[in-house]
Amino acid sequence: MTIIKRIVFALVLITVCAIVLAYATGNSFLITAMQRTYLQGNNTANINDYTAFDYHNIATAEPSLLPNSADYNRSPLETSFREELESYKSAAFLVVKDGEVQVEHYLNGYDDRSKTNSFSMAKTVTTMLIGIAIEEGYIKSLEQPITDFLPEFADDPLGQKATIGQLSLMNSGYEWTEHYYSPFSPTVELLYGPNVEEFLLGGHFSAEPGTFWEYSSASTEILGILLKRALHAGGKMVTVAEYLSEKIWQPLQMNDNAVWHTDDSGQELTFCCLNTNARNYAKLGMLMLNNGSWNKQAVVPSHFIQKMIQPLGQAYYGYSTWLGLDGNPAYYHFSGHLGQYIIVVPEHNMVVVRLGETRNNAKDFRQVQVPEYVQAALRLTQ
Repeated sequence: MTIIKRIVFALVLITVCAIVLAYATGNSFLITAMQRTYLQGNNTANINDYTAFDYHNIATAEPSLLPNSADYNRSPLETSFREELESYKSAAFLVVKDGEVQVEHYLNGYDDRSKTNSFSMAKTVTTMLIGIAIEEGYIKSLEQPITDFLPEFADDPLGQKATIGQLSLMNSGYEWTEHYYSPFSPTVELLYGPNVEEFLLGGHFSAEPGTFWEYSSASTEILGILLKRALHAGGKMVTVAEYLSEKIWQPLQMNDNAVWHTDDSGQELTFCCLNTNARNYAKLGMLMLNNGSWNKQAVVPSHFIQKMIQPLGQAYYGYSTWLGLDGNPAYYHFSGHLGQYIIVVPEHNMVVVRLGETRNNAKDFRQVQVPEYVQAALRLTQ
């Protein structure tokens, strides 16, 4: 046997052993992670990965385009700002002011129809769906115990105290470690595992609900599982994606269908992984800017939107919404891994969208990067 053949044989043997070991130890998600991410040259999930996942379609109806303003792209991007956008592989930078698109730039080969992964911006959307489900009577309130729909936690002394709202506020006390880059992180298992319901509902609560804030993708995924169960218990036998289509996507007349990643069982990954284009992301921001209304019709209850953007426990976080209320001007935003942002600036009747493959990790996203995007948008629309 030649040296090359021996090396190939050894590599194949190591690979087979690794696969067998992964399945034998209950870590089969590592194989999926290798296939969908690491062997694609990435060290974490990427914004173009929806074709590698199972997903549910989010259908639109009577699509309608956002109008361009009379000042559409009147002001060019400043050289330094464009260079930064390009250097961090931005896909889109878009500004809507007074209901019209005033600034719209696509970079690095992306365009106005490119579907990219929302990552954790989906958390805000999931909570909006919770608000609609409360209004429709499938859920009583944010204060309702989670065990009404998740009896798996009925014997957990702390879990039995947790409320639906606390899952959204990130202070339910569910035991979790948020980490995106270690392949052995529970967050990676959540993304690539075959059955998120089995994985998460087998977990436990380790802090008194309402007393300890910790950002947790697990909490929003549990919220998505709870939402589906609440809908089904009320006789509405739809997926979470179908509920989003009916209650938000179609009323907003989104310009294209979207997709939402699922696990092998068909459960949407509600903590992340909604995929659509920049203009549709802007409409989600506009929905919040307009207090839940679209074309003068209530889509999300206005009082619920107001709840979402009030600080409760943390000055910078409401119900699945990041807050910059002490900014000048004040703003709030959806936020996702690698720098996906939908930023709402009420004082200027403005929504800013930035999408991209990565972000400047030297800049704290809350205190530096998002405020910089707000200021850039203000300069471009003056």
